Amino acid sequence: MAGKLFYRERRKLVDGAHTPRYQMVAIHGVDLKVQGKHLRMSELKCIAEAVGAELIHLPRGPKHAEEEASQG
Repeated sequence: MAGKLFYRERRKLVDGAHTPRYQMVAIHGVDLKVQGKHLRMSELKCIAEAVGAELIHLPRGPKHAEEEASQG
């Protein structure tokens, strides 16, 4: 059975910033220790490929969709 790596996008992201954009939230079925707090998508994909795991994006909740609609 392949493992699963759950990640989400960072909440506070500055446009044009060259900072990692994703955060690892949970790991299932893989013996893995993550040292970094924020990761780039290329790093997530490389880790998942190396350990034979599937990447699963966690969507934001409905509350956040309402906030983004009122601001935009």
